[in-house]
Amino acid sequence: MDAPRAVRVVTEVAAVDRPFDYLVPEGLAKTGVGDRVRVDFNNRSVRGWVVSDAHVSENLKSLGKWLGYGPPASMMDILLWSSERWLAPLARFLVAASPRQLVTSLPTAPALRALEGDQWQRLSDQAPGVIQVSPNTDPLDLVLAAYRATRADGASLIVVTPTEAWSRRLRGRLEQRGCATAGADEWERARAGWPIVVGARGAAFAPVPRVAGAVIVDADDESLRSPAQPTWHALDVLEERCRRASAPWWATTMLPSPRLMAKGYRVDGDIRGGWPRVTVIDRRGGDPHDGLLAGEALSAAHRALSGDEAVAVVVLHHRLGRGRLLACAACHELYRCAVCGQAEQEVDDVVSCASEHERRRRFCRACGSTRVKLLRQGVSTVRRDLEAQLSQSVGEVTASTETLPSTRVVVGTEAVLQRVRRASVVIIDDFDQYLLAPRETARRQAVDVVGRAGRLVGSRRAGRGDVIVQTRRGDDLVVRSLVDASFDRLLDDEFETARALRLAPFGARATIRGAGAQSYAASLGDPLTVSGDEVHGFVVRARDVNQLVDAMRTVAKPPHVRVALD
Repeated sequence: MDAPRAVRVVTEVAAVDRPFDYLVPEGLAKTGVGDRVRVDFNNRSVRGWVVSDAHVSENLKSLGKWLGYGPPASMMDILLWSSERWLAPLARFLVAASPRQLVTSLPTAPALRALEGDQWQRLSDQAPGVIQVSPNTDPLDLVLAAYRATRADGASLIVVTPTEAWSRRLRGRLEQRGCATAGADEWERARAGWPIVVGARGAAFAPVPRVAGAVIVDADDESLRSPAQPTWHALDVLEERCRRASAPWWATTMLPSPRLMAKGYRVDGDIRGGWPRVTVIDRRGGDPHDGLLAGEALSAAHRALSGDEAVAVVVLHHRLGRGRLLACAACHELYRCAVCGQAEQEVDDVVSCASEHERRRRFCRACGSTRVKLLRQGVSTVRRDLEAQLSQSVGEVTASTETLPSTRVVVGTEAVLQRVRRASVVIIDDFDQYLLAPRETARRQAVDVVGRAGRLVGSRRAGRGDVIVQTRRGDDLVVRSLVDASFDRLLDDEFETARALRLAPFGARATIRGAGAQSYAASLGDPLTVSGDEVHGFVVRARDVNQLVDAMRTVAKPPHVRVALD
């Protein structure tokens, strides 16, 4: 008879963030670390995960039932690290690494196959790390090069892309080249150790038994950070997984953020040639009788419609409420803060930026006029205006659109950049909504949206199409950088701004909201600094993420307080 055995179980009851010990009965002797089980918890039958072995002691309850496979034992350390890093219950991350339905058997992973050809040698010669690429650089090259460099029996290369649609396309192309891949919806394959696992943000927690390496495409894309708590980031998770596995990782970016720059980055090939041609229309000196599209943009749209591209014109527009800008009705200058340059908004006849650096009366700094117009339109209104200007049927695309319209002109939010594959011209009708968005990453996201638009029209090297931006800030550094496809000055400026504002990598912060947020923030004390209010939330700052997390873990968090780590 085998010696008694006990295991430690974390239940799905996230409010109880601690493990409990249970005896393993003879019928469940094969239960391993990571497996899903059912246990008696406070006279309730609940599901949980075995997270480790435990010491046998008296009065322990027995496991009730083995339910199936969960994340492999090799992932327990990274899941615990994630729980501590983002101040969240371990159960949240166990869920992220577990199947949606119970899995009781696993397939056999296919044997590795050799790849033919040497067209990926250029990228495979690059050392792992951050690589700056142009929008039209094909990530397939890097993934194949990484696969060549990391192939090993029983180990998996994890590939993360910004969207599921992108991962599906990339996976299909990999399979055409003889690579065995597992998708985001094939948990069993990843758990069995398929050679390549491809998916969006959630693939960072792919349940592979052994990590061979990782590739993160567009590592600065906002979609790679969880919008809900805990606010984990796929790059951080995979970087730590690879560090623990002594495995390499590669991350691509069109414009490195300061935190990626601090890791050290390299430029891949001809960056300038891979960016699209960008035409800037400064509407400050335009015809006041122009409609949604200025005359130059309207002419470009008509030229595109004379071609044979299925989707000739894409107009990108911010949804109502995403960003609202005030402009002078007389001279068309935007209302901007003199301190930080962010857009100003009006509250009770006073205008100020979101940080309230300066509260002032409503008047234009350029001409003194007090007449103001609010620049905001919904996508449906823009569609009607476009139909009148172009005398064409115009399709509408938002995040809720299921099928792409069959029209040759399409208007939409950023969802249109994911649905449309090719276009002759992309027009961003109000680029200032990106430039002056009330967030520190506004300038990088403005560059990013032009880069993603460039993937539809092709590179300036290919000379296929154009991206047209309509703006009232034609002299902005971002706009000049996009026209020249030269970003050195912008990168230097972003790095110095991050240093001055103590943003990553020069500092770390968390935003605290909810009932009891004020008292919780006040109790944190040194070495953290706290600012903010109950309306906008309390911002806690530290010199680095380790200091921030260590200090916050020493104070019990009230149940209704929400903490988002940046």
